Amino acid sequence: MLLLALDTATPAVTVALHDGEAVIASSSQVDARRHGELLLPAVDRVLADAGLKLDAVTGIVVGIGPGPYTGLRVGLMTADTFGLALGVPVHGVCTLDGLAYAADLAGPFVVATDARRKEVYWARYADSRTRVTDPAVDRPADIAGRVAGVPAVGAGALLYPDTFPAVHEPEHVSAAALASLAAERLAAGVELPAPRPLYLRRPDAQVPKNYKVVTPK
Repeated sequence: MLLLALDTATPAVTVALHDGEAVIASSSQVDARRHGELLLPAVDRVLADAGLKLDAVTGIVVGIGPGPYTGLRVGLMTADTFGLALGVPVHGVCTLDGLAYAADLAGPFVVATDARRKEVYWARYADSRTRVTDPAVDRPADIAGRVAGVPAVGAGALLYPDTFPAVHEPEHVSAAALASLAAERLAAGVELPAPRPLYLRRPDAQVPKNYKVVTPK
């Protein structure tokens, strides 16, 4: 097994290689505006660090969000392209699950990432491997009662200390955690989600309702 994992659902552009036993190379950069520019060089760098070529990869793992439309689709389209070119399966993993796995907390906790518009993408976990609610997008004040009294993980939690007073690392997801979680689940015979995006809401960019026609009649 050689899994190439990547995620662009958060400001982190993150890539890792996992050989079925451990992560053998990884790279993460935080830049919310350069996902498309940074992702492929990161893949090249990780492969070079491991001394491997892309054709050695036997499977792709990609974070499926939730996340903003533009950033999220960079990772998903790249993963689909690699899967088609190499003829290997592409496995989806919820980005929030990757954060939960990396946090490695024993008791109940919440993962929250920045959804912009003064909202967070979030889910509640029984432990680092067990999500107990579906991913959702909400204003922090609207979920304060549902997350009160439990620790939180992620950059979204850091932005709203009134709702999430006890915040633990990591701040952003890592492909290393996604790859390790996927490898663990695949080894146990668990079927991973399809590599389809969890947007949870419409994209920010929309066609104007009343725009001026400039083409000649």
